[in-house]
Amino acid sequence: MRIEIDEESGFCFGVVNAIRQAETELERQGHLFCLGDIVHNNNELARLQEKGLVTIDREQFARLHDVKVLLRAHGEPPETYRIARENRIELLDATCPVVLQLQRKIKQAYEEGDLQRDQIVIYGERGHAEVNGLVGQTDGHAVVIEGPADFDRLDFSKRICLYAQTTKSVEGLHALVEALTRRNNGCPPEYHDTICRQVANRIPHIRRFAQQHDLILFVCGQMSSNGKVLFEECRKVNVQSYRVSDLAEIDSAWLQGRQSIGICGATSTPKWLMEEVARHVSTLLEAGACPNGAESQLSD
Repeated sequence: MRIEIDEESGFCFGVVNAIRQAETELERQGHLFCLGDIVHNNNELARLQEKGLVTIDREQFARLHDVKVLLRAHGEPPETYRIARENRIELLDATCPVVLQLQRKIKQAYEEGDLQRDQIVIYGERGHAEVNGLVGQTDGHAVVIEGPADFDRLDFSKRICLYAQTTKSVEGLHALVEALTRRNNGCPPEYHDTICRQVANRIPHIRRFAQQHDLILFVCGQMSSNGKVLFEECRKVNVQSYRVSDLAEIDSAWLQGRQSIGICGATSTPKWLMEEVARHVSTLLEAGACPNGAESQLSD
């Protein structure tokens, strides 16, 4: 029995940076506020909460004064910075550089554009923290679409300027551009490929990884947008793919008769959690989940 952890799964640069800043401050002060979940993974949140990280929402943030608050990698709208100035809140800004660059592009397009002629459209998940920050750069005027089903939200009499949430798939963006072109009588939209390549490049890799194993355990939080995308890519090439957020969700019946088990995750999945899953799987196999007493071999 072979158990392999995907070496390319785990935190992306932006999440690594945000958590590093949080841990540095927690080591110094033992307490730190964070606006929103620093990462969409309950296990990692619990670990940081034990160190003194306190997650707050926007209403709580607006009531704070003279404190220090971490801004996570997802980015924030201008309103957040205004409140911080007025309430003398010191910000530890861990906005991902890729997200920050996208915010600046959208803000510039909005300020230099004409609302009567132009329409800024964001391909992304409505309500997602990053998308909220992007819409904020346009004073709320940008239109968010998740796919062709949302085309009725658009005004096709205006010029469409399309941007993408950084964690969307490149294939999804290209398919959306083609659909917009067909809907607009063959006239393609102005579009900007603003997808993070560190995230996008994981898709072909995770497909290859999933094909190499009899069973895939995809480890991620239920709220991870990137996790939804990557898990679906696993399932496309390996129907024996299961999404789990903690050890309790692993069914030992999944392991029976497998010769190779792959463990992978999202950009919000900590490596320590994947290692914990691997150890748990090994324990289940040794306890009898693997027929004929087959020996398990853990590799990373």
